[in-house]
Amino acid sequence: MKMTEPLLPRKRMVFVFGSNEAGIHGAGAAKFAYKKMGARFGKSYGHHGDSFAIPTKDEYIETLPMERIKQYVGGFLAYAKGHRKVIFQVTRIGCGLAGLSDKDMAELFKTAPPNCHFDEVWREHLGEAFTYWGTF
Repeated sequence: MKMTEPLLPRKRMVFVFGSNEAGIHGAGAAKFAYKKMGARFGKSYGHHGDSFAIPTKDEYIETLPMERIKQYVGGFLAYAKGHRKVIFQVTRIGCGLAGLSDKDMAELFKTAPPNCHFDEVWREHLGEAFTYWGTF
């Protein structure tokens, strides 16, 4: 068999989801990340398997103050900038069980690098400069 085009390496996809500081991934995107994407029970923040956890709730499952979430998101954005060969599939973190608005949460990602792809719902808040993957 003759190949006419070289095979291009497929970029790794990492599922980014909202978690709690206890690392209990029991519902929504967090449960999916735990069951299917390699999130680790007890690990509330960071890259594990093909997932990246960003806390939006504390260890008692109360929504964190926005300033604390902003710090976690800032850490994630620095990580994403340092791992440009990875595509980060960012869900609507904080907008489900944590009860935060899409507008407020999307605003935290305005400085995201191009390897961050966002839930389609955030298009109206982030604009056309970003890539969107669909919705969870």
